[in-house]
Amino acid sequence: MSLTHTVSVVIPVYRGAETLPGVVSEIVDLVEPFTTTNGHEGRVTEILLVHDHGPDSSDIAIRQLAEKYDIVRPIWLSRNFGQHAATLAGLASSGSDWIVTMDEDGQHDPAYILPMLDTALGEQAALVYARPTNPPPHGPLRNLASRGSKVLIDRVMPGGRARQFNSFRLILGEYGRSVSAYAANGVYLDVALSWVISDVVTCPVELREEGERPSGYSYRSLMSHFWRMVLTGGTRLLRTVSVCGALLATSGIVLAVALVVARLAGGVDVQGWTSLMAAILVCSGAIMLTLGVIAEYLGMAVNMAMGKPLYVVVSDPANGPLRHGPGPGRPE
Repeated sequence: MSLTHTVSVVIPVYRGAETLPGVVSEIVDLVEPFTTTNGHEGRVTEILLVHDHGPDSSDIAIRQLAEKYDIVRPIWLSRNFGQHAATLAGLASSGSDWIVTMDEDGQHDPAYILPMLDTALGEQAALVYARPTNPPPHGPLRNLASRGSKVLIDRVMPGGRARQFNSFRLILGEYGRSVSAYAANGVYLDVALSWVISDVVTCPVELREEGERPSGYSYRSLMSHFWRMVLTGGTRLLRTVSVCGALLATSGIVLAVALVVARLAGGVDVQGWTSLMAAILVCSGAIMLTLGVIAEYLGMAVNMAMGKPLYVVVSDPANGPLRHGPGPGRPE
C-alpha cells in the first residue's frame, strides 16, 4: 500500500480581500488525491488562512471562504504581527505530514506543490524552497535591493543560504511545528529553519504576476525586514568586531614600541608627543578588544534569548514521510 502524503497550506493574509478567493479555489483542486510526476501520492488536507489584521476586508473574505470550503481553517491573530509571525502561527496550527507556505497575492501557483513534493522525496530533503526561473514581479529597484541584501546576508550568516530564501516553501511538518514552538519574537523564520534543517534544496518555479493590490511592504519595512535577518543570522558580525579589536590592540602595541624607539633615537622633537600617541594607541586597542569580548558574550546571550535549540526531537526518518517504500510499522 503506497503512502499518501498529506499537505497543509499556510497563507498569511494581510491584503488578500481581492486575490485570496482565486488562490484558495486553485488549492481546493488539490483536495482530491493527486499523483505527482514521480508517482508519489498526496492530497491537501487543510488550508490555514492566518489573518494578520491588514487594512482591507480580508477578514470578511476569510469568513466567506471558510463557509464555502470545509477545508479552510481561519487563524485569527489579536493584532498585526507581520508575515513571519503569522506564518509561524500557521505552522503551529498545522497537522499534516508536510506544510506549504505561500503568499496571498497569487504569484505562487499551487500546481508547483507537486514538483516540490517530488523534489523533497527525491532529494530526501526536509525543506524545499521555490527557485524562481523568472524575475520577481516587483520593480527593478526592489529586485536589485533584494538580491544585494541576500548576498550580504550570505557573508554574515553561517551556511550562506540567504539566496535560497523564499516565502514559497515546502517543509516537513514535524520540523515546521518544532520551529514554531521555539522561535522567539523577532526571529527571522528562514534563519530559524536553518538552525535545525541541513538538507535544504530548491525547486524551479515560474512566478505569476501579483494580483491588483498594493504591496504590503514599504521600503522602510523592507529595511527593517533585512536588519532583523542580519541580527538573527548569527554572531559572525559580532565576531568581526572582536577580531578587529584584537588587530587594533596588537597594532597599537607595535606602533607604541616603534614610537618609543624613534623617540630614543632622536627622531621625535616634540616633547610628550611620543607618550601621548603610545597611550592613545594602546588604550584604544584595549577598548576595542574589550568591546569585542563583550560582543561575543552578547552574541551568546542573543542566541539563548532567541531560543536557539540545543536539539530537536523528530521521528525515525526510516518510518516517516521521507522513507523509501514500506517501512517498519507501515503496511505493504
